[in-house]
Amino acid sequence: MNKLSSFLSFPPLILFASFIHAQDAGQTLTYNGAIGRIINENCVVCHQEGGIGPMQFQTYDQVRPWAPLIQLKVASREMPPYAYDHGIGLQDLIGDWRLDQKEIDQIVAWVEHGAPLGDPDLAPPPYQLKDPDEWNFAAELGQPDLVVPSSSYDIPASGNDLWSREFVDSGVTTNRCIKAVQVKPRGDASAVVHHANSSVYIPNGEDGFERYGMLTEYAMGKWGEMVPEGVCRTLPAGAQIQWNIHMFPGGVGATAQGEIIEDNVVEIGLWFHDEGYEAADGIYKQDLAQYDIQFKGALTRNENMVIPPNGYGMTQGFHSFDHPVRIDSFQPHGHLRMNAASFEIFYPDTGRTEQISQVSKWSATWHHSHIYEPEVAPLVPAGAVLVLKQWYDNTANNPNNPDPDQWVYGGSRTGDEMSHAWLAITHLDEKGYEKLVAQRKEREASSLAGND
Repeated sequence: MNKLSSFLSFPPLILFASFIHAQDAGQTLTYNGAIGRIINENCVVCHQEGGIGPMQFQTYDQVRPWAPLIQLKVASREMPPYAYDHGIGLQDLIGDWRLDQKEIDQIVAWVEHGAPLGDPDLAPPPYQLKDPDEWNFAAELGQPDLVVPSSSYDIPASGNDLWSREFVDSGVTTNRCIKAVQVKPRGDASAVVHHANSSVYIPNGEDGFERYGMLTEYAMGKWGEMVPEGVCRTLPAGAQIQWNIHMFPGGVGATAQGEIIEDNVVEIGLWFHDEGYEAADGIYKQDLAQYDIQFKGALTRNENMVIPPNGYGMTQGFHSFDHPVRIDSFQPHGHLRMNAASFEIFYPDTGRTEQISQVSKWSATWHHSHIYEPEVAPLVPAGAVLVLKQWYDNTANNPNNPDPDQWVYGGSRTGDEMSHAWLAITHLDEKGYEKLVAQRKEREASSLAGND
């Protein structure tokens, strides 16, 4: 791949300067140096023995044959697999897997100069291999305070979509505020679990249990969710957790096994704040909910959803609140024909529309909850409108499309389509909203003063 390919969006003078810089950098870049560190820190987590990557990148001998493909995937921002557009909307995200442009330039230049090994004495420290069944937040938060497993199922190598719905007792005896949550299929189950949603039900004294709300959502590739400080997503005392697990025999994506998966179990790992956290001053409630996006004229997300063979589709949804809120995370959801999504906010008082997030190369094989840094997460006044859009490509140009000659309808099967976004939202009152706005203005003023 020509090194200019990753710079085509820049003006000519900047492009030329970047090209010369990459040429110069390539003279000294080696695997035993910057390149090995980049690969160890960003690639080996998946590309290791037993990992979900299709090849291993733990050593130079493993990396070298794949150098041209690594260059191609990195320059096109297909790898690491975190589809979120640069230069559009908010860019300060928690758990952002994207390489910065300097790292991309270095890999491009290294490959163009023959992918040299370099001085063995400068070899990067070996990557500390992670157990594929380890919890993603364990290094930072330790082991989960609570693990809630599903029942075990054997998934055949082929056949129709399967669903499991069951209730599990959480075992919590007091209200607890969630600090972080991860849903994790055990072992090879990750290849066949399309999604695993979990809802919370609480005792109502008369009819048994009533629905309290969502606990969390998992879809293929999702890493997990961190809840910001100063808010409480509650798991109530006495809660029952309802699993809703969608499994697809044969799997979806490059990591699919295409064989029988025995003892398929999905687990929820929960990390909690100390008891009583929700009683502190200034703690607001956060929830995670599904926000539907409809085809034109539809009243529900699947109504009228029809994508013609070798054609395209688009959905659009609008949501507002009678109180101010902060949007903590954005996670678009669709199936195999969906290929892009966006999130905007419309302010009726001014007529202004603000672009928040854009995902132009969305893929069903990697679902990400884009978690905004709390200091920049959108603060939305009462009455402002959330605008959610998604696009669908049912042509042969879509690499995830199993059959562009099929009519595609809204539905729950993997071969059907869906249109909604998961949003984690902190619900504020006017006092809390004005306080956060004032804090941001103060930080902005301080930052500007520091630049004088």
